[in-house]
Amino acid sequence: MIAFVLAVVGAALAVNRWNKYFFDALERRDVATLWTGVALIAGLVLISALAAMGLIHMRTRLQVRWRRWLTRALMARWLSGRRFYQLSIVSGEAANPEARMSEDARLATELLVDFAVGALNAIVAVISFAGVLWVVGGGIHVGGVYIPGYMVLGCALYSAVTTFAVAVLGRLLVQEVERKTAGEARFRDELTRVRESAENIALIGGEEDERSRLSHTFADVIRRWRAMMWKQGHMTWITAATLMIAPVAPLLLGAPKYLAGDMSLGSLMQAAAAFVQVQAALNWIAENALRLADWFASARRVSELNDAFDRLDATISRHGRSDMVAHRPSPDDSVHLFNVRITQHDGRIVVGDAETVIAPGQKVLVRGDCGSGKSTLIRAIAGLWPWGSGEIQIPPRAKVAFLPQQPYFPPGSLRAALLYPNFEREEPQQRIADALTRCGLAHLIARLDETDDWRTALSAGEQQRVAFARVLLAPPDVLVMDEPTSALDEESEARMMDFLRGDLAHAIVIHVCPQPGLERFHDRELHLLREDGGQATAEKRAPCLGRDHGDVPG
Repeated sequence: MIAFVLAVVGAALAVNRWNKYFFDALERRDVATLWTGVALIAGLVLISALAAMGLIHMRTRLQVRWRRWLTRALMARWLSGRRFYQLSIVSGEAANPEARMSEDARLATELLVDFAVGALNAIVAVISFAGVLWVVGGGIHVGGVYIPGYMVLGCALYSAVTTFAVAVLGRLLVQEVERKTAGEARFRDELTRVRESAENIALIGGEEDERSRLSHTFADVIRRWRAMMWKQGHMTWITAATLMIAPVAPLLLGAPKYLAGDMSLGSLMQAAAAFVQVQAALNWIAENALRLADWFASARRVSELNDAFDRLDATISRHGRSDMVAHRPSPDDSVHLFNVRITQHDGRIVVGDAETVIAPGQKVLVRGDCGSGKSTLIRAIAGLWPWGSGEIQIPPRAKVAFLPQQPYFPPGSLRAALLYPNFEREEPQQRIADALTRCGLAHLIARLDETDDWRTALSAGEQQRVAFARVLLAPPDVLVMDEPTSALDEESEARMMDFLRGDLAHAIVIHVCPQPGLERFHDRELHLLREDGGQATAEKRAPCLGRDHGDVPG
């Protein structure tokens, strides 16, 4: 890329030298030399075009490779260690990580490469054409004082004044661009939320409320755009005036020497062209102020996301202290909880002193008051929630599966959704059809290879039964469930629970379910008892103590 930048500037220098050659021939009315000049400019145009094409190619390659590296690095941090889930809990200024990894990462790399090209071109152009301007423009006597290289000095002074004015007026532009970018991200996020919750919003008739909220958010975006446009407008009159004056200024500076016969027409035009090149290079920052602000805002948002990963790791590790839930291999085939204390990421206790042993094949029903931390506890068991202390032991090499209330459906076919996350594995058609039939989904067998948005194509109950079919196709050793039958009727729920005694008889099952009636499908109950002691208030969640209530009769 650097080589092509130098080639482009070299071609521009050659064209500048051609100006003197051509206009001097024009002044002499030398027709033969003029025709030679026409042939030369055709060759220079070809060389310049090839250099420009090569520069674009190399610049684009660097942008693509840099963005690929940055996006992969961010995605690797986001998806490793289940940060994508944990960040959704502790995210503050690093909201909308998907927009930061896509749009902001693109702008942060693409614009930076563009600026690198522009800055390098500006530096080389200033050095090259300032030399031409110094030699061709020469010096001038003003009031008996000789000023060497006066056109270089005039160009530098002209550019300094315009750049200073733009810098002063554009200081607040970066802040306004950042605010505008944040407002746009918030608006996109709210639109996505409405799309993902379309059914619930439609069922409860929340269209007007959503329209009002979205209109308010969009109005804020417009306000931020107008604030940015106002700051940009302050600079426009300077840049516009600069574009108008730049071609005229060197002619005015060189006119006295030309009229005095100290400069030929070719030298004047060569000096004027060099003046424009130097002025454009020196004004590069001023002319790119808005794009620099866009880049700075995007780069800062990407940096904030990376910093959020660091802060997330810090809240988990606590700077090396062991105040996090430890997951270790079990010495036997049981699941052990030793003094497990679950906290919020800010240290507030949610579950304290949970201790129990769950033997192979046991089915444990987890219950407790609303807000007692049942779901948080099983997320800690599943390895999703790191904040707290104590130790959770899972049998080594055990396959752990998690059945949430709302199953996840990746894009693609229904077959891929059933086999997720190992959708590339070979599974006999008959076995898949049998699992669907047993879960009451025989009508979906014909649609196995059909691609659809299964989150909306299937009802909530069908989605939960697909999740059970997924478990039947890949039986786990430890199954953690969080109200996975909340959308099912009693008959369908009982059919799914029967799998715990049949196909999953060997598995350890930890099941959070607040509604009664499922005790017969489980061996034991683990109760979380809410203790509102001391100074507990609405702002501070009271700790909940885990107590194993032993076998469930019947």
